[in-house]
Amino acid sequence: MERASESFVTHQSRASLRLLDANLDRAREGLRVLEDWCRFALDRPDLVARTKDLRQRLGRQHHERFKLARHSASDPAAGLTHPAQLQRLDDSAVLAANAARVQEALRVLEEFGRRDEPQLAREAAAIRYLVYDLEVDLIQASRLGLGRRELLRRAHLYLVTSPVPNLEEVVAAALAAGVRLVQYRAKEPGSPGATAAPPLDDSQRLQQARRLKTLCAQAGALFLVNDRIDIALAVEADGVHLGQGDLPPAVARRLLGPERLIGRSTNRIEQLRQAVSDGCDYVGVGPVNATPTKPGREPVGLAYVSQATAEAPIPCFAIGGIDSTNLAAVRAAGGTRVAVVRAITEAPDPAAATKALLATLEAEA
Repeated sequence: MERASESFVTHQSRASLRLLDANLDRAREGLRVLEDWCRFALDRPDLVARTKDLRQRLGRQHHERFKLARHSASDPAAGLTHPAQLQRLDDSAVLAANAARVQEALRVLEEFGRRDEPQLAREAAAIRYLVYDLEVDLIQASRLGLGRRELLRRAHLYLVTSPVPNLEEVVAAALAAGVRLVQYRAKEPGSPGATAAPPLDDSQRLQQARRLKTLCAQAGALFLVNDRIDIALAVEADGVHLGQGDLPPAVARRLLGPERLIGRSTNRIEQLRQAVSDGCDYVGVGPVNATPTKPGREPVGLAYVSQATAEAPIPCFAIGGIDSTNLAAVRAAGGTRVAVVRAITEAPDPAAATKALLATLEAEA
């Protein structure tokens, strides 16, 4: 009788180990699916880091004794499928199924681990609640993760940075206030549009661009780099903005590939038509007014804004000395999208300035 009892306990213990092993596998595999979506589809390093951390926390609980109890050949459900799996015809269904898979497996680990594996049970419970929050963030990020060109089409306020001392704080405030398109612009000292701020070397530019890219990714905003295709590629930016004296768009397209965005500065209609012919995704139209960002550049005025917005099949962003005092005139000329520099970067309250600009842009005409 004692031997039979011992045999039953051994069988029960082995069954428990197999159950824990299977659900650790299930949870880790589901997290890997979510992690790869964050990495390759959403381009969200912050969500990748969160998902990977959860997966690795579970990995530290996946002890050898669980794996040694594994015996797939005797598992009656091995290879079992369900018709619902064939109905996951879009990415959102795959994400939902894998989030649920992780949550359910964690609940099993929590319930069956309490007696013999209390540390595993506690960790599973903690991770389960984190996965609930992660799933919500994934849903929101996936909705924001529309195609870059669709996000560009929806953007009406474009922040072009200048090298102010508190740049990251300014960009974070503008993003929190609703900006969804940011261009990193750090001109060489003495070049048109450069400021008197201390010059940055390429290593500093790279680090700054990387931090700004992270801020934009967290807000679901597009991030472009002015001129520097190498930095854009290094930080996995959404595209570049090219001046008339920069690399031709065709060369930029070969380097960037078909998915990233290319913008082009224009100051007359012939340049706009060429940008469209070159396959650019949007154009800057200006400078509308005289501005220290473009010293010595003759302003084109509002007539070109009207002409460009009436003709261009791609988004046009009026730029050049535009702020809350003259934005209404730009709108009256047909401009529904504007790019600004000093109106936000040099504002006493960048968030308030952003909200005021957006309110005017979004008001009924």
